[in-house]
Amino acid sequence: MQAHILVVEDDAEIREGVAIYLKNQGYTVHKAANGKEGLEVLEQQNISLAIVDVMMPVMDGITMVLKLREKYDFPVIMLSAKSEDIDKITGLNMGADDYVTKPFVPMELLARVASHLRRYQRFLAMAGGQQARQGPPRYCVGGLELCEETASVTLDGMPVKLTPLEFKILALLIKNPGHVFSADEIYERVWNEKAVNTDTIMVHVRNLREKIELDTKNPKYLKVVWGLSLIHISEPTRQAEISYAVFCLKKKKKKKIKK
Repeated sequence: MQAHILVVEDDAEIREGVAIYLKNQGYTVHKAANGKEGLEVLEQQNISLAIVDVMMPVMDGITMVLKLREKYDFPVIMLSAKSEDIDKITGLNMGADDYVTKPFVPMELLARVASHLRRYQRFLAMAGGQQARQGPPRYCVGGLELCEETASVTLDGMPVKLTPLEFKILALLIKNPGHVFSADEIYERVWNEKAVNTDTIMVHVRNLREKIELDTKNPKYLKVVWGLSLIHISEPTRQAEISYAVFCLKKKKKKKIKK
């Protein structure tokens, strides 16, 4: 099935140039000049991936990504000027999957598009149950459970909504409990390409930890050594269980006080 790609960029020259390159690769391209127009296109077309500029009039790219993530899971690649590092981090935190800095090499953008589409198609295949296997394997660490066939994650029996990339990272970690991965290793295993910049990985790891940890300062599952960019997942220790219980008790007390 031909992929439909949405290009949201206020600079007409860049927008048209990107569209031409994508069309030459066989993609169907939809264009918008700002975030508001981009959201309108989403209501009318079945989009497979979006390329979104950060700085735009009417509605910027950050706001657009935040709104589209309320309904859609497809990959989003953000375009950002090199001087706007804070925009890159903010965009990833809001739900973007990757970013490309301006000025960029068109072939690099096309390679990232193809890579994200491949992963998204595999994610959809798993979520749709297209892999016919008896008794789908489930990976469990404490109260955290992941099923690859249904692309689902639960924490203490409650569903956890992850982006496709967050799911891939968690799947890698939970299949190798106790193994310490560097950010470079995770990048190469998930992206299937040589690590160039691991900032993206660390942002996704931070987002993932916020979703599966009740207390990110005292994590039960996902352990990170930020200075060295080392990540691993492991069974909660007895001390972690106690800290977790104390944290929950404190939260309950605070709620009672507020009431």
